[in-house]
Amino acid sequence: MQNTAEYMCAYCGEPNLTFVDLSAGGQQSYVEDCQVCCRPNILYVRIDEDTLDIEIDSEYEG
Repeated sequence: MQNTAEYMCAYCGEPNLTFVDLSAGGQQSYVEDCQVCCRPNILYVRIDEDTLDIEIDSEYEG
């Protein structure tokens, strides 16, 4: 099952929409390029398994 969530790019600060795979566990991390500036962001995803609330933190890669 997938859901979408928004994060702010660590480089340019613009909002981005990403797909989150809810079946992949409560804590995930992966790299995704910003849809605006194309720079890679490391995304740290936390999912509350009871409410399915999604929190995403982003940071610079490298």
